[in-house]
Amino acid sequence: MTTRTPSEAASEKAGTTTTGTAGATTDTAGATTAKRRARPSRPRSPAHRRIGIALCLATIVLAVLDMNIVSAATVPIARDLDPDGGLAKIPWLVSSFQLAATAALPLYGKLSDSLGAKRVFLAALGTFLTGSALCGLARNMTELIAARALQGIGGGGLMSITLVVVRLIATAPVRATGDHEHTGTGTGTGTSTGSGTGTGTGSGGGQRGAGVGGVMAGAGMALGPWIGGLLTEHLGWRWIFYVNLPVGIVVLIGAVLFLDLPGHPVRQSVDYLGAALAAAFATTLLLVLEWGGGRYPWASPELLGLVLAVCCLLGLFLWRQATAAEPVLPLGLFRKRALRLSFVVQGLVGVAMTVTIVYVMIYLQAARRVEAASAGLQLLPMAIGMGLSGLLAGRLGGPARRTVVTGTLCAAVALTLLGTSSADSSLWWLRGELLLAGTGFGMLIGRLLQYGQEQAPPGQLGVTTTAIRFFQTLGGALGASLFGSLLNRLTEGSAGGGRDGAGHGAEAGLGLVQSIDVVFFSVAGLLLLATALALRLPAPHPAAGTPATGTATVRRTPSAR
Repeated sequence: MTTRTPSEAASEKAGTTTTGTAGATTDTAGATTAKRRARPSRPRSPAHRRIGIALCLATIVLAVLDMNIVSAATVPIARDLDPDGGLAKIPWLVSSFQLAATAALPLYGKLSDSLGAKRVFLAALGTFLTGSALCGLARNMTELIAARALQGIGGGGLMSITLVVVRLIATAPVRATGDHEHTGTGTGTGTSTGSGTGTGTGSGGGQRGAGVGGVMAGAGMALGPWIGGLLTEHLGWRWIFYVNLPVGIVVLIGAVLFLDLPGHPVRQSVDYLGAALAAAFATTLLLVLEWGGGRYPWASPELLGLVLAVCCLLGLFLWRQATAAEPVLPLGLFRKRALRLSFVVQGLVGVAMTVTIVYVMIYLQAARRVEAASAGLQLLPMAIGMGLSGLLAGRLGGPARRTVVTGTLCAAVALTLLGTSSADSSLWWLRGELLLAGTGFGMLIGRLLQYGQEQAPPGQLGVTTTAIRFFQTLGGALGASLFGSLLNRLTEGSAGGGRDGAGHGAEAGLGLVQSIDVVFFSVAGLLLLATALALRLPAPHPAAGTPATGTATVRRTPSAR
């Protein structure tokens, strides 16, 4: 027996007949299950959709740029705010944003699924802008580090929730008009009026939205040091933070006016204890890698105590996620082989991207003595490669496994070639290697995100997206710390040289270059591991319980004519 929905009855009264596959949205929330029909979203015009996606992409660029934009201005900032001891605080200035963003990521996903993506998006954007203003007003390094942490809390939400918003906008119904029969393939219910106006959604929009969002995030990482160097050189370092305010305020106003997201969030209890344990675990782990072998020897009581704390916090976090009614990172996500493998591959890609950007900058500035702004400009081919390959991969489609395997192999070849660099290698050759690396990374960032979102369990799009971003961000932070320690160890015996290239002239520079080459070769090995894992990715298919995808054909009956 077929039961007509109110929309179908209204459509029939208007003189139309609608046939298709329609699905009700089911939201599953851990132990307590609530099923309710999603709030029908109003059909939006294509222009309205484009405005919403443009606002989101601008937000992603702001957040990701600020993760790396400070790297080109650390020395001028330290000299201005604390000429005597500022250089010793630079590591905290660089890592405070990433620490806070990584720690806050798990909470944002659950808040998005519970309170709605728009509310959480606006709150994260407001926090980010407040932190940006306080960074620009900082009077000393301590204030700046604290403001960077606040900025990172907001930035962590923007890097994850914005991708959820992009997905929701791209898959929302779009209004189309015409006098002809309208046939479309999409998700949800197709409706039509007698005037020939129809609505439909397609999975392609969601794929392109997620893919473009991921590519913009990666390109922002590559362009951050260059933009930071330009602003510092021409306007002063405070404008690195002030430039966020006018752009962010425009996005904030536009989001209030134009973002009308489909679906209806199910009110759930939020596992704040689990979020606190995740934040404590991530922060303590990064501190171990940041301090190990530097501030404290690896076998020192202080560091061993931190390692013990990491193990205890991880155990408590896993226990909490297994017992909480509404976990921030449901362990059920890891039961799906597709998500489990994509999380690991995403983490390895995060390591590779961060290490490539950071250590190419070190190579150029310390070994080649290139100025900060000029060194950042050398990363432009990487950003171009990421943008072009990411957009092409999104438009051409194809199996996710093939795209990810191709991307990891391209990046692995590029890192291997970077590992052959010498102190007098051609910069044009370096640009070609970075272009190839960007081409590989561009295939990975957006496609992996889209693949994970396709596998998200019903009602858990937010936590799945933030889990993907969490592993990528954590991988980047861990990679920077691990390979930083490796580089320090390799350069300790290189003619008395160090990371800054200081030592006995050419011998120190040669030792630094050789140590950086070892880092690049090591990362190439990790990318080959990512390739092996990507070969095991199962073919993507919608998770059980998600709205069905079918073909809806809308015909106007004779009475409508």
